[in-house]
Amino acid sequence: MSIRDEIMFTFKRVAKEQGRRLAPLTDELKLTECGLDSLGFVLVVASLEQSVNFDPFEAEEEIDFPLTLRDFIA
Repeated sequence: MSIRDEIMFTFKRVAKEQGRRLAPLTDELKLTECGLDSLGFVLVVASLEQSVNFDPFEAEEEIDFPLTLRDFIA
């Protein structure tokens, strides 16, 4: 599964688990309008940290907070 597919799957899984309705996941979707709350984002990041072995909080370079789904995937 590609990283993009893993991210999309994780957003959908977390939304379902949290009883949230996601907006259609497009590259231009603003993350603040996707349907997840702050807890949902924490769950997405924690899940992805395990599945793709990347922790954005331990990155050597500074990472800007993503605004869109495309930014998040990048």
